Order: sequence, then C-alpha cells, then structure tokens
Amino acid sequence: MSLSHKLRELLTGPEIIIIPGVYDCLSAKLAENAGFSVAATSGFGIAASTLGLPDYGFLTATEMFYTVGRIAQSINIPLIADCDTGYGNVLNVMRTVKNAVQLDLAGIILEDQEWPKKCGHFEGKRVISLNEHAAKIRAAVKARGNSGLVIIARTDARAPLGLEEAITRGKAYIEAGADMLFIEAPQSVAELETIASNFPDVPLVANIVEGGKTPHISPSQLQKMGFKIVFFPLTALMAVTQVMSNCFHHLKTQENTENLPGLMSFQDFQELMNVPKFLALEQESI
Repeated sequence: MSLSHKLRELLTGPEIIIIPGVYDCLSAKLAENAGFSVAATSGFGIAASTLGLPDYGFLTATEMFYTVGRIAQSINIPLIADCDTGYGNVLNVMRTVKNAVQLDLAGIILEDQEWPKKCGHFEGKRVISLNEHAAKIRAAVKARGNSGLVIIARTDARAPLGLEEAITRGKAYIEAGADMLFIEAPQSVAELETIASNFPDVPLVANIVEGGKTPHISPSQLQKMGFKIVFFPLTALMAVTQVMSNCFHHLKTQENTENLPGLMSFQDFQELMNVPKFLALEQESI
C-alpha cells in the first residue's frame, strides 16, 4: 500500500489524527519513533532551519522539495508537505503535484495566499481570487492521476476578508476536488464550531500554533466539533529552539557541559541513527 493510500485509510478511522510538524530528517525520525502515524512538514520550520529566515515566501520550490524529499526518505510513515501556494499558476501547481507524487508524499497543502506568502498567523496576509485558487485545486487533482495523493485545500481568507468569505471559499475548493479543507487561523471556539457546522461531511483540518490566533483547545474537543486532523506545526521547532538556546548559553557561561539538562546520551543518539545496523552491514561486506 502506498503512503498516500495509507493516509486515506487513516482518514476513515474514528479518531482525530494528531500530526506534529517536522522540518528536517531528525525531527521526522523522532516523530515516527514517538509513535505518530503521520507527520507534516512545516514551511515555517524549513525556512527557519535551512535559511534562518521567517515564513515570508523566501523558500523556493526547489529548496522546499529538496528538504521534503530527504525527510520522506528518512521515515516510513505518511508525510504531508506544506507546498505553500503551489509556487505559481495552474501549470506550476501541476508540476508541484507531480514532484510530490515522485517523492511518494502522502498529501500536500495548497493555500490561496498571494505570493510571496506569509505564515498563516502573521499580519498582512493577502489572498488571490476564489476562482484562481479553485482552478489550482482542479489542476492539482488532474496532475495527481491515480496516485492517491491527498490534496488539502487551505484558505487564508479569514484574516483579510472574514470568516464568511473563508467558508464560501472552502465550499468552492471542495467542489473543485480537494480531499480535505483547512481554514487557517479561526480566532475563537465559536468560529471553529461554525466551520465544522458548515462542512459536516468534509474532513477538516485544525492548526494549533502556540501563541497564534487560533485558541489552544484539545484534540478531543476538536474531534467532538467534527475536525479530522489537528496539526501542531511549530511545537517541536519552538521547543528545540529553546533547548538549544539554553544549551549554548550554558556552554558559553559555564565553559563546560556539566549539569547540562536535557542532553540525550551518545548511545541513545547512535541507536536513533541506526548506527548498530550500519556497523553490522559494514561487517557483512568485509
């Protein structure tokens, strides 16, 4: 079974799917080892970790797929890729989808922001027309062929145009053939409930960014409303950034690593990287 069909199978289950955001191979392997059934790349995290820049549309399609492709190869669970706006018009979207299929991605997210896009929880977002993004979704559906790639349509219209327009766009994107709907950055529990009530038969995505615009409510609450997936796209990135900052501060001020909290043992890290397996393979070839 392909990973895209595995994701589709998971979507038919009764439970909401909790999906951590990952931004490199190490974070993806840790997510898989922790027992998550699906992982998702964070464009925010990839921009920060590869360029040292914010999620402001600096990443090119080539840079994104270079990182996403390596992540996909490093794990054995379905991977959903944040593919921003599809990096252009309908023809660019078709190429984006074909690249995603070639990399054996399970799903992709396509959003309706103008390029250069911004993080969904930043100020100053702008969106393209409903018709233009609906055409992109139709192009994506056509380009995936029989691969089973799950297409998640995202709208960022809530901030610049209001919730009613976001819901209108969501309906149009589902009609265009999207498998799932992601209305980014609703600003209250009531708005989440309104979204769910308007799409009773559509698999819905909630996106929880700590400190962001959407209220931080539990996956069980979201499931009761009718959501099928909940992303935690930046949780690991922010946790690792804080731990690494503390580590470097400790090393700089103490000039040693004694009493440094939260340090994984060298042995455990070797196990995570499958060093014993590769040592055994090396010995077999001698």
